Amino acid sequence: MQVILLERVAKLGQMGDVVDVKPGYARNYLLLQGKALTASKENISQFEAQKAQLEARNLESRKEAEALGEKLDGQQFVVIRQASDGGNLYGSVTTRDAADTASEAGYSVDRKQVIIRTPIKELGLHEVEVHLHPEVMVTIELNVARSPEEAELQASGKSIQELAAEEEAQAEFEISELFDDIGGATSDDDQSSEPAAETEEAERD
Repeated sequence: MQVILLERVAKLGQMGDVVDVKPGYARNYLLLQGKALTASKENISQFEAQKAQLEARNLESRKEAEALGEKLDGQQFVVIRQASDGGNLYGSVTTRDAADTASEAGYSVDRKQVIIRTPIKELGLHEVEVHLHPEVMVTIELNVARSPEEAELQASGKSIQELAAEEEAQAEFEISELFDDIGGATSDDDQSSEPAAETEEAERD
């Protein structure tokens, strides 16, 4: 099926290009989202008549996207989720979660603009793409943690796995210290009982 693009579409073409696409992709995405028109003679003529207006609108929206992108690019947002001690999430972080978190922080982001390349199913720092405009893409970071305190530690560069290992090592150290104290106390008791036994023998003599 041939369509004429009303804006740049990644891996497909630029505004004004007539391209061949699968009918389902055209109907369910390109035409539905207003990114293209069927490449009929009427629509091509209509596009040519409105080309200057469409290009001006595209330029304006791109400038707005670039301005937002400068502020948004590289920002880190905290997402609080329940997870196992090993760091595996009970569920996954979605594009809606990313968009909602950014919007709550004052950035206008729609979930349709968010691309998560690899499913986020564990705690930690994850990079996510935000396509603000066909020609403007920025990257944000999601700090997925079980609590704000945990998120702060992750932001400083420590992973949940490292924190768990440190806590385990600390617990083992405290246990070994406890056994050392008990052992030392038993030894002291043994030493203190020896003079008492000697005194008893001396008294019998």
